[in-house]
Amino acid sequence: MSTEIIGLIGIVVVVILIFARMWIGLAIPLVGFVGIIIILGLEQAFSALATIPFVKVAFYPMSAIPLFILMGTLIANTGIGADLYNTANKLVGQFRGGLAIATLMSGAVFAAVTGVAMAAIAVFGKVALPQMKRFGYDDRLASGSIASASTLAFLIPPSLAFIVYGIITETSIAKLFMAGILPGVLVTVAYVITTRIITARRPAAGPAGPKTSLKEKGSSLKHVWHVVILFLLVIGGIYGGVFTPTEAGAIGSFGAIIITAASRRLTSKILFDSLKETMRATGMIFLLIFGAYIFIRFLSLSRLPFMLSELLVGLPWPPMAVIAVLVLFYIIIGMFLEIFSAVILTVPIILPALLAMGIDPIWFGVIIVLVINMGLVTPPVGIAAYMLAGMTGVPSFTVFRGVVPFLIAAIICIIILAIFPQIALFLPGTM
Repeated sequence: MSTEIIGLIGIVVVVILIFARMWIGLAIPLVGFVGIIIILGLEQAFSALATIPFVKVAFYPMSAIPLFILMGTLIANTGIGADLYNTANKLVGQFRGGLAIATLMSGAVFAAVTGVAMAAIAVFGKVALPQMKRFGYDDRLASGSIASASTLAFLIPPSLAFIVYGIITETSIAKLFMAGILPGVLVTVAYVITTRIITARRPAAGPAGPKTSLKEKGSSLKHVWHVVILFLLVIGGIYGGVFTPTEAGAIGSFGAIIITAASRRLTSKILFDSLKETMRATGMIFLLIFGAYIFIRFLSLSRLPFMLSELLVGLPWPPMAVIAVLVLFYIIIGMFLEIFSAVILTVPIILPALLAMGIDPIWFGVIIVLVINMGLVTPPVGIAAYMLAGMTGVPSFTVFRGVVPFLIAAIICIIILAIFPQIALFLPGTM
């Protein structure tokens, strides 16, 4: 049996184990370990199992993960997300669909200081949904805007998805962060336009909220200026080459502690809970990455990625046709796997072919994150949609119906990014 066939069997076994509800963080290292035994023998397999976790823990960029998670959990647990929503509400709430637009705007800013979609669901499900219900918003628009706003956390830096993608592909995390900014703005604007179209067709879906004076609008900004400065400090420092993404994570988490302490929101309990959430999330992501590298080692030995690369390069298709097929593939896979699992499982297989075809890995990273983000709110898995439904009592079917217009907007954004890749590549190119 050829090594390529062994690699293909390994992938099939991983998929079977995932559908059998084994956690992917255990499934991929298990299959990778057994695969290395088959190809090289037991001694080499144990050698890989012994060395890979240590080498990857000692890998400096890995320390960015807990630092950015800590920054996000501190911001999420101290009520700053509610301040962002209230400020956006005062700015645009008086317009038709304004409360949903306020959710999307504050979700984008919240994403810029957390990078965690589930935190956005928890915050805006508690803050924004009651407000929209109070003013008679349609449940589909209300829940759809909240669920869609939460997915921005994986696209707008500092994004954990970009950190994981950068580590797995050995791509510059700093450039990935910069590449996510303009597409993040594009998607946010597309979601706002979608909301306006919905309320233009069905005015009752999003009635206008109460008007606020110019003075009230201005005074509301005092609650969020420090968060905006924190984002500009972190991302501006990375862009200007003042510090690395890992150093930016340290500055961001320290800045979050200072901001929350100065605003008298940081208690010992919140700090302890934030540290506990950070350790739990970091442990999960680290295990996924360790398992991924064991699996990558197995795939490299099997030479399956190189065979697929030769196959795709030999096809009489233009690169954009291949990308279109991959987008469709990721839309489907995103329905069944959460984003970290999908990136870790599939990118090592696909990336060699993309590089051989001359496709920019930075641009592709933006595309893959945007596409898999859609999977957070699409059935049958749709983790973000189910979390919102469980927390608010809105039926999951209603949430899924509510996100459909925003999914269409996301697909349009992918098409725009495919036609104009410089939207993603402009800022990285100026670094």
